[in-house]
Amino acid sequence: MNNTFTICLPEWVEGFIAGQPELFTSPEDRMRLAIALARENVARGTGGPFGAAVFEMETGKLVSVGVNCVVPANCSIAHAEMVALALAQQSLQTFDLSSKGKFELVTSCEPCAMCLGAIPWSGVQSVLCGASEADARAAGFDEGAKPDNWQQTLKSRGITVTENILQAEAAKILKEYATAGGKIYNPSHCKPKN
Repeated sequence: MNNTFTICLPEWVEGFIAGQPELFTSPEDRMRLAIALARENVARGTGGPFGAAVFEMETGKLVSVGVNCVVPANCSIAHAEMVALALAQQSLQTFDLSSKGKFELVTSCEPCAMCLGAIPWSGVQSVLCGASEADARAAGFDEGAKPDNWQQTLKSRGITVTENILQAEAAKILKEYATAGGKIYNPSHCKPKN
């Protein structure tokens, strides 16, 4: 039995981030980074078409990034948002990011059911989304069962949600990934039975 659990970002990420600005002042700048991470992850063959990052809300300082590592890590929870949140918590040495300030999760695609569940527990106060759930489903991904009013559910917990930031650009990566035959890792047994 293996008693360790490690998910590592692909080797290219460190150099990629080193070439980025220190501060990301606008929502569009932050989303461009998440989309660029998704695009690079696909281009390098290191995972699925999703990228995410955690930022200090007030300064725009980058805290952590995540890319989808499900297939290379053989781990269904290695979604970009989950990786970015976990790395932010590790970096700040807290399971509750709100204990260290105000933080924002920026994700190249609207969160799936799993990532949605993790958001309130992470301590972020804001979520920015690029592509929509419909865009992810059109590419073949199963986003799981989410409440229709998931945005309101987060708002009731004090977490703002902003959708469709650079949506067309983010959706293009999903479509290109699917068209190129990228691995769609949601097994058929996860889909609802009719």
